[in-house]
Amino acid sequence: MSSFFNQDNQLEEIGLSVLKKIWGNFPQLARNQIALTWIVYDPPVIVNTGGAISAEEFWQHPVRGFSYRGNERIYPASLVKLFYLVAMHEWLENNMVSVSNELNRALRDMIVDSSNDATSLIVDVLTGTTSGPELPSGPWETWKYQRNIINRYFQSLGWSELATVNLNQKTWCDGPYGRERAFLGELMENRNMLTTEAVARLLHSIVGGVTVSSRRSQEMMSLLKRSLNAPANGEGENQIQGFLGEALPPEAQLWSKAGWTTQVRHDAAYIEIPNCFPYLLVVFTEGKASQNRELLPFISQTILETIPKIETN
Repeated sequence: MSSFFNQDNQLEEIGLSVLKKIWGNFPQLARNQIALTWIVYDPPVIVNTGGAISAEEFWQHPVRGFSYRGNERIYPASLVKLFYLVAMHEWLENNMVSVSNELNRALRDMIVDSSNDATSLIVDVLTGTTSGPELPSGPWETWKYQRNIINRYFQSLGWSELATVNLNQKTWCDGPYGRERAFLGELMENRNMLTTEAVARLLHSIVGGVTVSSRRSQEMMSLLKRSLNAPANGEGENQIQGFLGEALPPEAQLWSKAGWTTQVRHDAAYIEIPNCFPYLLVVFTEGKASQNRELLPFISQTILETIPKIETN
């Protein structure tokens, strides 16, 4: 059970009806190929306040939500980059690394364009490790210990949602080689793993302005802000079309991070629409059905249609 939001009966009833519609329209999507966490913010809204609320007050303020398979470990693809963004700001805040133009460029490209090459640099800087050929046993043990510093940092937060996650792998286009392939494990047992509730809590804290510091949360928000009419990049992906943002009306505001491979398609979004409850939605989809680019927009549209039905808590 998640500790940062209350399971709400009204949202559960609506959420289950949303899932029923999803399976009705996408019958090839198995019940265990989707995970979803949905947070609705009642007035007075405590997020996106520009850092007006202290961390102590923020975490004591109850929020409500609905979660389906929200604690199931799933390969997160590029959603792991959200965690690397937070870790880098923590390192910068504590002078563990030095700011530079190249570091800022990599942070931007990692989040805005979802660049795997940029993410490789960020992971190197965070951990003091580099990719390369396999290592002898002594240096290898040191390398593995250093690479796991990101896991140790997030475990130190004490969030129950992070108890089972793994955050120690780079993201790839073609795949890992050398020491990176060895570190992944013969059966890829050491690959990155996240849950929708872990992602939701991290995004909740960023939007709430309490991640690392108020100023750094605002810097992260600026990278996550999406234009709903953004052109696709050279690979035909812009983290809007084929994702949750595609279904939003033009007056909506969206902060998000998507992730996709040939096996999964995910999105994590905080959404504001005039005269509606602000909400946070994290959706993981797996398997062949996840490759249908109409799936995530349909989920987003179906959730959006339920917002007017929600009663103030």
